This record gives sequence, C-alpha cells and structure tokens, in this order.
Amino acid sequence: MTKNKQILLAKRPVGTPDKDTFKFVETDSKQPENGEVLIRTIYVSVDPYMRGRMIDAPSYVAPYELNDVLGGGTIGEVVESNSDKFSQGDIVLGGYGWQTYYTAKEDEVRTIDKDIAPISTHLGILGMTGLTAYFGLLDIGKPKEGETVVISGAAGAVGSVVGQIAKIKGARVVGIAGTDEKNRYLKEELGFDEAINYNTTNNIEQDIAKACPNGVDVYFDNVGGEISDAVHANLNKFARISVCGAISKYNIEGEDTGPRIQMTLIKKSASMQGFTLYDFVDRFPEGSKALAQWLQEGKLKYEETIKEGFDNIPDAFLDLFEGNNIGKLLVKVDNQ
Repeated sequence: MTKNKQILLAKRPVGTPDKDTFKFVETDSKQPENGEVLIRTIYVSVDPYMRGRMIDAPSYVAPYELNDVLGGGTIGEVVESNSDKFSQGDIVLGGYGWQTYYTAKEDEVRTIDKDIAPISTHLGILGMTGLTAYFGLLDIGKPKEGETVVISGAAGAVGSVVGQIAKIKGARVVGIAGTDEKNRYLKEELGFDEAINYNTTNNIEQDIAKACPNGVDVYFDNVGGEISDAVHANLNKFARISVCGAISKYNIEGEDTGPRIQMTLIKKSASMQGFTLYDFVDRFPEGSKALAQWLQEGKLKYEETIKEGFDNIPDAFLDLFEGNNIGKLLVKVDNQ
C-alpha cells in the first residue's frame, strides 16, 4: 500500500497564518475502484484565494473544513487506473490539493496536453491564472487601443499575464509591484511601458499620475488598500475597474477602512466589478484556446517561482503574502 502524505487545516488563522495553522499526517492511499485512478502528485499550486477559504464565513466557495486536506490545483501522473478514460502514465489536472497521492473518480480530473508547453503551465498561464487574467481584463476592463491600463500586483501570476494581454490589445500598460527587480522584469521582459515600486515611492498617487499622463482608463485590481485608493484618484471618465483580489487585507485583523469609492465612481461615470473565474466557466475553452495561441506565437511570456519539496508547501503559501515570487508560485512535489 502506497503511503500518502497530507497537509490539513489544523486551525482557522487569525491574521497571518503560521505553521500551527497546518498539520502533516500520513495515511494509506486508497486502491482505485471501478471508474477511479490513483494519482501521484507532481506539482501543487499555492494561491492567495486559499487564505479566504481558511475562514469559516460565507463566500463564493465553501470554506475548508478543519482537519481536512487543503484543496487546490494539482498536476499528477496516473500510476494505477481502473478507468477506461485513463491509462497509466497519463498526466492529469485536478483540484485535490496538498497531498502526495490521491484516488480520483474519473470525472474529477482531466488529461492535459504535454506538447503545448511544460506541464506546470496548466496551473499557471494556461490554467486558472491565465484564464483569470483573460476574462477579468477583456470582459470587465474592456481595454481599447491607446488606452492606459494599470495593474496592481503586476509581477504576480495573474497581473503579469494581464499586462501582456493589454499590450496585445494595443494599450499603454503601467504595473505596480514591490521591488526594483520585479519592475525591471515587467519593463524589460514583458514590455510594460512603466512600472512603480510601491515600497520606495514617496507619493504613489503622484507617481501614478506621472506614469499615466493621460489618466487611467482600466484598473486591474489585485491588492486593494492604499494602492487602489491612489489609482482611483487618477481615473478617467468612463474608467473600468476589474476587482480580482484584495491581498492587502487577507491577513488583517478587524475591518478594513479607507476612502469611500462611491463619489469617485459617480464623478467619473466609472464602473467597478468584482468577479471570480467560475463566472466564466462556460467559456473556458475560448480562453484556453486564445492563451495557447498567444503563447505559441511568442506574444505571451511567463515566469514561474518553483519551490521544491512537499514539506515546504506551507512556507511557499506564506511567501505569497511577502511578495517573494515573480509570476506563478508552485511547489514541485515529485518528478515527472
């Protein structure tokens, strides 16, 4: 019987999670019954939205259960199949989370194309990350040629794709990130027009105005907080705000406070819409096709920060809130 390592939610964190939030256990993997496959995990995704699922509160997705495996995106190899749909050696994508083996029903996972790009990209630019950028920018932001698009969290997994898609659509793109290294990456590698370091600026509102001399037409918001307040002050008439995340407040204790946005929206006739990726689930094939084509044509680039080792998954997750990654953050659990 194959041993399966798992990471469980041991307690609901208050403020920033710590190592006591998680519990490591080891169990026997379950032999696949009819219509099931046993999967060996290769890559695990860690994502900011997981922090929200650690809270026992109503949201767009159910919270994690205490003493249960933390679910999330995974790529693995079928090591034993009792299903007509899968063969041993197939590489599959699933959402079974932080564990080294998983016995899945055949409708819980799907095979991925290993020939388009490295398999890890199906958790990043060709997966949830890329699709979030695609729909959040194009359906809500609706950038037009010559407009100015500003992105917070611009060097992260989603933000870095948003900026590139905006450039494909002919927009001027300004990214906001937390280090000079990240900003060099945005400008020199991804083709952003300007980049602002929010950690070194003396006045971010003024720096945004300088980087956006014609104002801000589209704001793709990954962070919320004071950075977003500064962007809102630079909005143009009929601007569009696509609210993807609010990582600045995920670990705060108590209520978040700040300037009220309503009068800005009225004065600027601007629109602001939050979304989750699964609002667009029926159109995933459209987004996947476009992202794959742009990637193959060299119009999209991607960066991955890959940590090694199953035991390092919690540390990798906590790195998200320290800004220690460029592009998609993954943990490599085992070799392909």
